[in-house]
Amino acid sequence: MDALHIRPATPEDITLLLTMIRELAVYEKMLDQVLADEATLADELFIRRRAEAVLLWQGKQPVGYALFFHNFSTFLGRAGIYIEDIYVRPAYRSQGYGKAVFHYLAQLAQERKCGRIEWCCLDWNAPSLAFYKSLGAVPLEDWMLFRLDKNGIAQLGK
Repeated sequence: MDALHIRPATPEDITLLLTMIRELAVYEKMLDQVLADEATLADELFIRRRAEAVLLWQGKQPVGYALFFHNFSTFLGRAGIYIEDIYVRPAYRSQGYGKAVFHYLAQLAQERKCGRIEWCCLDWNAPSLAFYKSLGAVPLEDWMLFRLDKNGIAQLGK
């Protein structure tokens, strides 16, 4: 078995990254919400640098990705890492790849002197919830996630 390799995504990886984003959306029953295209994704990741992505490889096989960006805690006075997506393809789950990418991101957070790492999980995704808790992650039960979508932003911006 080839060793796991994690590396930052490059512009040449956009097609692969978008493919896996769609795979994740299928798993989450949200494919109809994927509006991203290769040009927009490339612009946001590599021109505007609003987010970062890493790819997980087993030899020459892409096995998953993580996409993240920095947020900021005024209470800590430090940036944090917000993980938008962590995805491991089904054939590679339960083999340590998820834990490896969290380890990678934790080391990155330490190098960047981040105060915390945060992410969301769908409440029906029991395998992921159990996995996150096994890492020592704590659900923030006192907090509710709010969102303004494109329509809400437009309405509020009037």
